[in-house]
Parts: sequence; structure tokens; C-alpha cells
Amino acid sequence: MSPQRAASSRVVCAPACACYNPPPASPSEPETETLSVPSTPLILVLNGPNLNLLGTREPEIYGSETLAEIDALCADEAGRLGLGVDCRQSNHEGQLIDWIHNARGEAQGIVINPGGLTHTSVSLLDAIKAVGLPTIEVHLSNIHQREDFRHTSYIAKAALGAICGLGSAGYRFALQALAERLSAGTST
Repeated sequence: MSPQRAASSRVVCAPACACYNPPPASPSEPETETLSVPSTPLILVLNGPNLNLLGTREPEIYGSETLAEIDALCADEAGRLGLGVDCRQSNHEGQLIDWIHNARGEAQGIVINPGGLTHTSVSLLDAIKAVGLPTIEVHLSNIHQREDFRHTSYIAKAALGAICGLGSAGYRFALQALAERLSAGTST
């Protein structure tokens, strides 16, 4: 199975999302003016390796919430903020990079928990820098209170900010920060 097929992907649309596409007019009907539906800013929420195991993997470090519960939290918060979210998880670095590349022109920001790739992936750093989207790094645990190798984040060099040690609330705070940036018209 290819990495892309093995990757877990969930798309969560916020309740306020303007996803309605009316059916095309039939050829016999006169063409009428269509109403413009305001575009909902989309935030890509990416989760890296092993985060699919949340809820059962080292709950004393990462908590007992599952990734599905965190995705639902993101959808709820995004809806409250007038944003849409596209929540995805992959254990494969290349898949995460492809999703980041594809976000250009589609999303207005990125929230990323790169998991262990935080400390090793120059490629994720380069991808985030290449697309130029405002990005917030999130970690459930406080990486600075853990092993020395976890104290270094390559992603932080391209991110607007990093939120760590606050559990799933970090995702909510990241969405709030991006919503504030977008409403102020600031991308960096």
C-alpha cells in the first residue's frame, strides 16, 4: 500500500462553512444571476506520526483524548470563529509535505502538530516556508520539559508561534490566533 493510501485523512467542515453549490441551470431555463456566497477562510490542521494513537499512546504524557475528539474540538472552535477546517493525519513525512504544498491557494493558514518530525524534518520546515501561509505549531505536551532532543523544533523557524504543554486546548488557541491574524489582514 502506498503512503498516500495508508494515510488517514478526515475532512471536517465547520457548521458555518459556505459549502452550498446550487445545481446548474438546465439548458431550457434562462440564465439567472447567482448570489455570491461569502468564502469561509479555511485552516489546514495537520497531525504527524503516531498522533493517530492518541487516547491510548502514553496517556500520562499526551492525555486521554483521541484524535477524533481533537478534530471535533477544532471543528467546533472553527465554526465559532467563522472558519472552516480540514483536519488530516499521516505517519508519512512526504504526505504531510504534499498536503502543505496543496494548501497554497486553498487554505489561509495551517495548524500543525508534526509529532516527532518536529525535531528532525528540514523538509517540513522548507515546505512551510515555501507556501508562505501563516502557521502555528502545536504540541500536546511541553516539549521543553522532556528529553533534550525534543527541545529543538525545526518547524518553529517558520511558524508564527508555538503552543505546547496545554493539551488539546493548544489547537483551540492556535485557531484563535490565526482567526485574529486573518481578521486583521496580517499573514505573517
